Amino acid sequence: MIDNTRGIVAMLASVVVFIFNDALIKLAAETVPSVQAIGVRGLFATLWCGLALLATGAWRKISYAVHPRVMLRGGLEAGAAIIYLIALFQIPFAIASAVNLSTPLILTVLAVLILKEDVRWRRWSAVGVGFLGVLLVIQPRPGDINMWTWVALAGTVLGSFRDIIARHLPPAVPTLVVSFTTAITVAIVGCVWGVLEGWQPIDDRAWIYIASSSLLLAIGYQFLVIALRSGGEISVMGSFRYSSILWALAIGYVVWGEVPNTLAFAGIAVIVGSGLYILHRERVRR
Repeated sequence: MIDNTRGIVAMLASVVVFIFNDALIKLAAETVPSVQAIGVRGLFATLWCGLALLATGAWRKISYAVHPRVMLRGGLEAGAAIIYLIALFQIPFAIASAVNLSTPLILTVLAVLILKEDVRWRRWSAVGVGFLGVLLVIQPRPGDINMWTWVALAGTVLGSFRDIIARHLPPAVPTLVVSFTTAITVAIVGCVWGVLEGWQPIDDRAWIYIASSSLLLAIGYQFLVIALRSGGEISVMGSFRYSSILWALAIGYVVWGEVPNTLAFAGIAVIVGSGLYILHRERVRR
């Protein structure tokens, strides 16, 4: 019997640090072009990962950074981030968020098709109900769906394949090397794009936001790769990505004064219920 506990805990940890990272980069993007902010954040994240490699001695295996699967994962990360960002400029945030949070559904499909996981109707139902809860929170308007929505979906699908690739990384590759490769790939793509668009000066406050965001990003990379390489079922771990919307609501309320309406609170209850049910089913199976 597969024990998903370690993977679920690592996934939940990655969700927490990623959502705080997103909030900080959103604050930075108020004065700095988004792509440029992402590129600079990638440079800082590369620095943090590099220092961790030196501190832990994992730098001795840095040659794995050019392993085809490691490089493929880094390329998928950069591609997913940039494609999703392009779409985000063209469609409402609620629509883009709903598309991005379809990741657990896509991961469940890929887990069945590629990893041959045994996903039964109860888990399918829980994942689907969780996504319904996300829609209740975000409340996207159907009239805002257009071609760019499909572009956002393409970026989300690329990100899902990135997660599946992590399961097939050689066991000898240190997680820090994977994080380092991912960070430097995103940094190169973002900075090159920023230069082509026209580099803008960055004020002191934005530097603080970006540097802090990058540290959380580097930590998030670690937790995510640990979760995906834990040996647990991706269809189970992926469903806990829905918890990011709960943190997003809390941050939105504290930082931007955004108050959820009644439907959003109903969605929160549905998401929490879906997660608790999946945890219950895990306990029953064990």
